[in-house]
Amino acid sequence: MSTDAKTLILQRIRRSMGRGPLPEEAKLSLQRRLADPRPNLIPARARADHGALVRLFIEKAEAVGATVERIGDSDRLGACLADFLKRHNLPGHAVAAPALQGSGLENTELVTLRFGVPEASDQTGIAPAFRAIAETGTLAMISGPDIPATMNFLPDNHIAILHEADIVGAMEDVFAALRKKYGSATMPRTLNFISGPSRTADIEQKIVEGAHGPRRLHIVLIGNGQKNAETDG
Repeated sequence: MSTDAKTLILQRIRRSMGRGPLPEEAKLSLQRRLADPRPNLIPARARADHGALVRLFIEKAEAVGATVERIGDSDRLGACLADFLKRHNLPGHAVAAPALQGSGLENTELVTLRFGVPEASDQTGIAPAFRAIAETGTLAMISGPDIPATMNFLPDNHIAILHEADIVGAMEDVFAALRKKYGSATMPRTLNFISGPSRTADIEQKIVEGAHGPRRLHIVLIGNGQKNAETDG
């Protein structure tokens, strides 16, 4: 959205609320807060050493229904993908975000891999995670030309590729990493926070999985100290 369009929308909202232009003092105060953001109170468990954060993330992610597989190097990604599809009796093909080309997913002859945008017929989709939050076991997924947002929601089986170095303590750390990498004017189109596979209890108070997204969330955690090339901040 252009700056002019955003300004027009905000002006219409103010008019509908009976408010005039933002006073200059209030505008300057907001600009100072945006230029120097301060996190709120963060629990001690989200400020532990990194090894403890990795363990906490795995614990929390598994508690909300995700599965986590740890590997030492991205060269094993292809084998992990093949094992996942075989274990769940899924077809031997998958779609992956173009950002993952050359990541090691291609290192298997057992899976037919397509890089691109997922279609309704795709049962398994693979995307890189920007960051992961240890405090809640949550993935932070950004979108862009090489990372389709639909990869997180359309396929029934969602595989997220995460590097241990990209695990942070709290949600505030994700926003700090976004600001560091993208600045204030070039943010990703979307930022989705994902905690476990899709589930709802809206119907008769019974848990139903896959109602609004993937039935399975599988996180491949790479522990070689590297960060994701596409999402490195």
